[in-house]
Amino acid sequence: MWRRAVCSQLKTLGAAGGKASSSSLPSRFRHADRSFIYPVASSSLFNRYFSADGALKKPVEDVMPIATGHEREELEAELQGKDILDINHPVGPFGTKEEPAVVKSYYDRRVVGCPGGEGEDEHDVVWFWLEKGKPIECPVCSQYFVVSVDACFETSSNMYIDY
Repeated sequence: MWRRAVCSQLKTLGAAGGKASSSSLPSRFRHADRSFIYPVASSSLFNRYFSADGALKKPVEDVMPIATGHEREELEAELQGKDILDINHPVGPFGTKEEPAVVKSYYDRRVVGCPGGEGEDEHDVVWFWLEKGKPIECPVCSQYFVVSVDACFETSSNMYIDY
């Protein structure tokens, strides 16, 4: 109830454009703050500082200064069009004894899963250890695999580091 009375008086004061002197104001509004008398100015100020529009439209470039560590590496790679994780499984021709499927690794040994071939040749994934220099045949579909060691660098203790 009191809001209607105050708002209606404020609207009439706002419509007058501030031409009313302090003596023409009712006694309860004589010492009122100017931003209280003109609510339009205070509402635009509120919208300017507390609007949510800016928070929703942040491109990667705006986040980069605060990103650190692995998140920063991912964002930089995304800007260059690369996938830093590169966890997509290798796809290639069916491995035969003459031309086995080559699996890259940083180590001399690696766990490999064989999902079989396409269509009817597909089977449940069979997991096995693949070692350097020893081709392995899948016991279900007879696909051959070999490991290719591609180390990024070697440490002094001859251990390959995967990062």
